[in-house]
Amino acid sequence: MNTFCHEDTKARNHETTKVRFVQSVFSRFGVFVVSCFRVFVVMLMAVACVGCAHHYTTTGLVLKVDPPASVTISHDAFPGFMDAMVMPFDVKGDARTEKLTAGDRVRFRLAVKGERSWVDKVDVISAAPVDAGLQQTPAVPVLVPVGSPLPDFELTDQANRRLALSSLKGKVVAVTFVYTRCPLPDYCPRMVTNFRAIRDRFAARMDRDLVLLTISFDPKFDTPETLARYAASQRAGGPGWHFLTGDPANIERVCNAFGIQYWAEEGMITHSLQTAVIDRDGRL
Repeated sequence: MNTFCHEDTKARNHETTKVRFVQSVFSRFGVFVVSCFRVFVVMLMAVACVGCAHHYTTTGLVLKVDPPASVTISHDAFPGFMDAMVMPFDVKGDARTEKLTAGDRVRFRLAVKGERSWVDKVDVISAAPVDAGLQQTPAVPVLVPVGSPLPDFELTDQANRRLALSSLKGKVVAVTFVYTRCPLPDYCPRMVTNFRAIRDRFAARMDRDLVLLTISFDPKFDTPETLARYAASQRAGGPGWHFLTGDPANIERVCNAFGIQYWAEEGMITHSLQTAVIDRDGRL
């Protein structure tokens, strides 16, 4: 009888142990499943946001409307993204140019995705005729005709070295214009990206046969030291690629020769985009 009871107790203990083991396994498996599900959800959200645009909102004054999909706005700063300035913007989505008039005070949202930017929402806060002075644009510069020699100029690069255009004769020279505080991906950063692609494609010819000049039209801010930091942040520069600055009068003269329109007022800069190629004889 005692033996029978002892065996029965052992059996019950064994069954209890198995039940606890199974419960433990399912408990841990359940935690594992929940953890995996959470990871899956986080990964799904991350993948979904890869194509998301970043949005920035500010206010501004409409200076010019170019239907169907462009507007020029003198805008306040986008906190943490862009200083106050005058910029032309593409208009898409819920935003419509037909409801805008020069002189409108607006609140608008800027969308930035990859190498593109556009206004996707705009609300008119108040409307009034725009002051004639704000509509003035700089005089159209006299562009050197294609095939004509360019006037010589001398500027300072990111290494604080003087560089004269005349010293580059015998080489192909590509020139573009930027300023380092411009964050819109389809403006100055795109100019740098294009030159970076050229540098990488023709790496063996850089400096020996090909020179890239990126000239800033914001010389008061873009010192050689600032240009050096900017070039490093953009994975730009290297042999044969010079970021150039100089005194304002000299920069203006160079910009005019290449047909660049820009003006700075109260810290705001508006500019056109231009890339030029100079042949081995110094001709545009």
